[in-house]
Amino acid sequence: MLTILSPAKTLNLEKQELVSEYTIPAFINDSEQLALELKKYSAKKLGELMKINSKLAQLNFERYQEWSSHLNPENAKQSILSFKGDVYTGLGAETFGQDDFDFAKDNLAILSGLYGVLKPLDLMMPYRLEMGTPLKTRKWKNLYDFWGNKITEVINKLVKDDVLINLASQEYFKAINQNSLNVRIITPVFKENKNGTYKFVHVFGKKARGLMTRFIIQNKITNPDQIKLFNLEGYYYNDRLSTKLDWVFTRG
Repeated sequence: MLTILSPAKTLNLEKQELVSEYTIPAFINDSEQLALELKKYSAKKLGELMKINSKLAQLNFERYQEWSSHLNPENAKQSILSFKGDVYTGLGAETFGQDDFDFAKDNLAILSGLYGVLKPLDLMMPYRLEMGTPLKTRKWKNLYDFWGNKITEVINKLVKDDVLINLASQEYFKAINQNSLNVRIITPVFKENKNGTYKFVHVFGKKARGLMTRFIIQNKITNPDQIKLFNLEGYYYNDRLSTKLDWVFTRG
C-alpha cells in the first residue's frame, strides 16, 4: 500500500536533527532540466509565469539561480520535513520517531512539479513549481507533458499489495496516468457538517489529508480497510456517503 501526497507552496527551511539518513530523488536529471529552463527567467517573468507577487517572484528567482542537482545535507533537506502548510501541519513529521521515518520511506510518496516524485527522505532544495504551472518550451507544452508517463511508472514500482491511497490534490493526481496504474485507487474524502449538509472545506480537507497520512504512518497500516478506523480530530468513516473507491470521512 502506497500513500501519495501533494507538496506545499510554503517551506520549512530550518535545519533538522531528527534523521540523518537521506536519499536522492529518482528524477534529479529531469529536475535539473527544468531548473535550467527556469534559470533563464527574470524575476518579473517568473512572477508572471507563476502568478505570484514581486516579493515571492524575487525569492524564487534567487532560489533557481542557486539551485543545484548536487544535493547534500548542507544545501538541501529531506522532503517530508521541508514542506509546510495545511497538509504538513496535519502530518506533523517533526514529531516522528525513527520507526515512523522507516515506515514512511517505504510507504509514502510526494508528487512534485520540479522533482516528479519525492520519497520522504529524498533531499530537495527550496523551490516553487506547481504542477499546473504553464511552463512551455519547444519540447513540451506544460509540466504534464514534460513528465509524461515517468511519474506513473515510478508509482507503479513503489506500490505494494496493489493499493494506492490517493491523498493528493487533483492538480497533482492528474500527473498520473490512471489507465496505466496496475492498482486499486482509494481516495479518502473529508467533509464538514454545515447546517446538516456535508461539504468539502478546502482548508480543513487539506489538513485532514495530512492527518490521515500521519494515522497510516504511526499505525503502520498496510491493509487499506484499517484506515476506516481513522478518528483524528473528530473525523469518522461515513459508510452512507462512501462508495467503493471514494471513502468519505465526516465530522460535525
